[in-house]
Amino acid sequence: MGQFRGIGADMLGRVPLLSPASSLANYAAKPAGKWWAGPSFIAWCAEPELFGFTLFGQPNAESLTKLVAALKVELGPNARSHASLVDASLVQVVDPAAFEVLQKYVAGHLAQLKERVTKLALVRPGGLPGAVVAGFFSVMESPYPTKVVTSVADGLTWLGASGKWTAELEALRTSGSGVAALVLQVRSALAASSGEPAIGDIAKALGMSSRTLQRRLGELGTSFVKESSEQRLQTAAVALATSDVAVTTIALEAGFSTSQAFSAAFRRFSGKTPGDFRKEASGSR
Repeated sequence: MGQFRGIGADMLGRVPLLSPASSLANYAAKPAGKWWAGPSFIAWCAEPELFGFTLFGQPNAESLTKLVAALKVELGPNARSHASLVDASLVQVVDPAAFEVLQKYVAGHLAQLKERVTKLALVRPGGLPGAVVAGFFSVMESPYPTKVVTSVADGLTWLGASGKWTAELEALRTSGSGVAALVLQVRSALAASSGEPAIGDIAKALGMSSRTLQRRLGELGTSFVKESSEQRLQTAAVALATSDVAVTTIALEAGFSTSQAFSAAFRRFSGKTPGDFRKEASGSR
């Protein structure tokens, strides 16, 4: 499970309802009430009638290939008909190759998914990544009714699942991603804003001064400049994946003076050059 820290009783103020599985085999043997985590994902089974998974950060193809192994637990001979919730609210970059892994999984298991899954709620991230995630089932056949929502609570309500899982799944998401609540709020505010908002704009939206916001972000190991820069790179990633706009133009719109500087920053951010990222995206369209 790598560096995944899990949920402690101190985070929820009580003993958590879900416990970590020691391995994928342990999760597969008896999934109800357990979760199993890998890089950038957590697969979980709240109860036999409610499965799901959580994505965060920048899931890549290797990570989602491991996730698919966990998703197959839902299709096992002992699995009941169940609802599913996919929480992608913390996804920062939609990797085209990772997107394709999930597409192939759904396409290759349509009959089984139709039999086992009654309906699926998809919690999308904000901004442009949210538009890409929300369009997942618009480019392929959906084996079950789906609905795009903006919160875990809304997703559970639509699925007809118990609201008791809301706090549990939100805590699992936050703990698994290792992202503090304030950073999540800043990222959400940046994704929802237009143009290049100043720190004063974001601080005001969060009900604090610019100095306080900067100090608190520093205590959490980040800064407004870093978060703003990553938001711009995230927007650039979507432009690369969904348009034929020249890389130089995307670089300038992302605030970089040269395509070389943009390429270096984008590679640190996504692990790929802009050209490689676009090439993979064009292959999965």
